[in-house]
Amino acid sequence: MSFALGWLGWALLSALFAALTAILAKLGLADADADAATWARTTMILLCISAVVSLSGKWSAVLQLTQRQWLFLVLSGIAAAASWLCYFRALQAGTVTQVSVVDRGSLAIVVLLSVLLLDERPQPREWIGVALGLVGVGLVASTK
Repeated sequence: MSFALGWLGWALLSALFAALTAILAKLGLADADADAATWARTTMILLCISAVVSLSGKWSAVLQLTQRQWLFLVLSGIAAAASWLCYFRALQAGTVTQVSVVDRGSLAIVVLLSVLLLDERPQPREWIGVALGLVGVGLVASTK
């Protein structure tokens, strides 16, 4: 299963689905335990991704992952689980607008870590974009 979209097309679709995730999660959290809701969502993710891997015949690629790849993917999964648990609790307590904007403040952390750990070198316009994003996060986080 291969679709020629390029990085921007996939990133825009990711943003669209992330937006739907926030709205649908908020609706699903009505009178629900945040941890139970996170489990339900994560189970659905596992089923959907398993279906994609099965339909595309890529289970052999899963078996070919190296120990180093597994290490970083497991650590990434742990970080994602922690993020989702915190995100769902925040969604339960705050508005989707507040939580989603503050959550996207992770962009600045990603950029800083990509410089420190991946030796990436963002362009000045990218730093300006990060700064503007942080201003937006600050404005939303400072509202009551």
